[in-house]
This record gives sequence, C-alpha cells and structure tokens, in this order.
Amino acid sequence: MTGIVFYFHAHQPRRIRYYSFFDIGSKNYFNDDLNKRILDRVVHKCYKPALEMIYDNIIKYDIKVSFSISGTLIEQLELYHPEILELWKKLVDTGNVEIVSETYYHSLAYLIDKDEFINQIKLHRKKIKEVFNYKSKSFRNFELVFNNEIGEIVYSLGYKVALTEGTEKILGNRSPNYVYKLKINNLRLLLRNYRLSDDIGFRFTNKNWSEYPLTADKYYLWLKSTPGDIINIFMDFETIGEHIWKESGIFEFWNKLFEYIGKEKYFETYNITEASEELDYKDELDIPELISWADIERDLSAWIGDSIQREALDYLRELYKKYKNDGKILNILRYLSTSDNFYYMSLKYNSDGDVHKYFREEAFATPYDSFISYMNILKDLELNETIENRN
Repeated sequence: MTGIVFYFHAHQPRRIRYYSFFDIGSKNYFNDDLNKRILDRVVHKCYKPALEMIYDNIIKYDIKVSFSISGTLIEQLELYHPEILELWKKLVDTGNVEIVSETYYHSLAYLIDKDEFINQIKLHRKKIKEVFNYKSKSFRNFELVFNNEIGEIVYSLGYKVALTEGTEKILGNRSPNYVYKLKINNLRLLLRNYRLSDDIGFRFTNKNWSEYPLTADKYYLWLKSTPGDIINIFMDFETIGEHIWKESGIFEFWNKLFEYIGKEKYFETYNITEASEELDYKDELDIPELISWADIERDLSAWIGDSIQREALDYLRELYKKYKNDGKILNILRYLSTSDNFYYMSLKYNSDGDVHKYFREEAFATPYDSFISYMNILKDLELNETIENRN
C-alpha cells in the first residue's frame, strides 16, 4: 500500500514597522497592530475552519497529518486567540497529528551562528512541550532549508527524521517518493514532492494552467498513478482559506480528497516519524549545498540573493556577536532573524517576485522600504546600547 504524508507549516512573523531615519531613538520597532489584524483574518479564514475540517476527517476516516507551528505564531495565538491553540491541542490528542520541531523564530539562525541555531531549536522544542505536551522526533528548518551540516546538528539533538525539498539538485534522476537516509549519519529524510504539492499550493486558482480547474477526483487519480513508497505533500497551512480563498472551493477539495483516501483504502496516511520508522530507506543522500523549497532556484536566493539582503544579514551577524549575552537585545535580534524580514527585501521579479510581493505588501510597499526599516532598527539598537553604556 502506498503511503501519503500530509504536512502543513503554520507561521506568522512578528512584523517590523516602517522605521525611517527620523524614528531612530523611538525604540518602537514592531507593527503589532498589523500583526493582530492579519492574525485575526487568518484565524477566521484559515486556522479555525481548516483545523475543524481536518479534525472532522480524522474522526471520519482516521486521516493522519503533521504540522509545524512557529514560536512566533504560538506567541500571537496565546495573546490573541488561545482558542485556536485549544483546537490544535484537540487534534494532537487524537493521536493522529504530529508536531514537527523547527527554529523558534522561523529564522536564518543557521546562517548567523550555529549555537544560536541550536538554542532556537531547543526553545521551540520546549515551547511545543509546554503548549502541547508533545516531544517532537522530527525536524524542519525554515522553508525546508537543509544541508549535511544541518542534518549533523539535528541528529546530534536526538531527531530521527528531517524534511527537505525533493529537488533534482540532490536526487538527480531518483524519485522523491521514498524514504532516504543522510549519507553521513542515520538521519532519515522525507522529501517534498514539489510538483504535486505546488499543484495545490500555487496552481489551484491559476486559470491559465492547462489542468485548471483542479478537482479532488483528478488529483486523486494523479496520486494513484504516482509510483513509489511514500508521497509527501508539504505546503503552508495558510494555503487553505487564506492564500487560496474558501470561494475557490479549496475546502471542498480537501474534504473530498480525504473522503477518497479514507473510503477507498488505496493509500495509508502516515505521520512523518511513523513513515520514517515503518518504511525502509531507498538510498543515501549527500547534501553538501544548502537547498530550500523556495522559488525556482530551490536555494537561499529568496533571502540572501540580493546585495541588500546580504548587507542586512551581515549587520545582524555583527550585532549578534556583540550582544548575544544581553538578554533584552538578543530577544529583539531573534525576532529580526525571522526569515520573512529578508524575504520582503527580495528584488526578484516575474512569478517569484510576485510571490515575494504578495507576502510583503501589507507591511511594506517596496523591498527598499523593508531594507531601510530593518537597517534603521539595527542602527537604533546599536546606538541606544552605546549611549546607555556610556552613561
């Protein structure tokens, strides 16, 4: 019987506000009014109805799903919508839902400092234990960024399996539809089937797509015709209802797909760790270069592909080295390490640029507005700390 892993990533950043040169000294860095407005909308359009829909299908058809939930989202839900965390706990309590570890701040921590990367993983693991009474055995880095060294670190922390992109860069002519093992240790790897995942995540509402409209009937037949041991469908949770609106039929699509899977018994749904333990690995993978699930390149160009992004990252690294032992400043720097801040600065164009703009536009009109605000906040942190030390 072929297996399927449905994995959803849920994340909301703590967005910074527009911060001009004339704001330096105010220390008011975050646009928490905007963060609450966006969270309220996503809760209404996605989190509440989608979680209820998944719970209903777990009860009806014994469907299994996996989630990662960033620490910054959990914080905002604790503050504004604790009922959503209670709903998530209800799903976890069914025994059919796995919670996946990541960096607490959904961040570029690995690119800043390896110890900080480890500390953020531990912070997230602690938060998941506190909120869900759950100990994660699986790991995903932000946007599935991964290489051998990341695999070495997370394996040393006790994780059994990690998620990354099923790109040809690491697979060559092999299929993503199997469990793999990292060459340097015993860490299992589940690889996203990006074609089947993106058929839902990016092409569902594309009227120019040759396969539009995508129905559950059609998609289920595609799944049945896909060879391999395990088909990994990974995407942002906000795809259901927020990025793809209810009016498009996205909820009906998922309900019907779960019904087919539950009634026909052609597939078995797995949690991530369960799949990695019950299925034999197909082959070993050597991943020396960093890969991700983002943009056409499937690399880190979405966050550090432009000179302004790299300048911002260099400044962040510099301040981290100076203030990593200052709890107050470190807390702010950790929010600033969130990958979204760098994603908003991207100067890409065409279809990838449109996606960057979609995620950026509620916070900043242009990539340069994002960059200027970010750099001014870092400068403000440095200047204020220098002044306070002198006094």
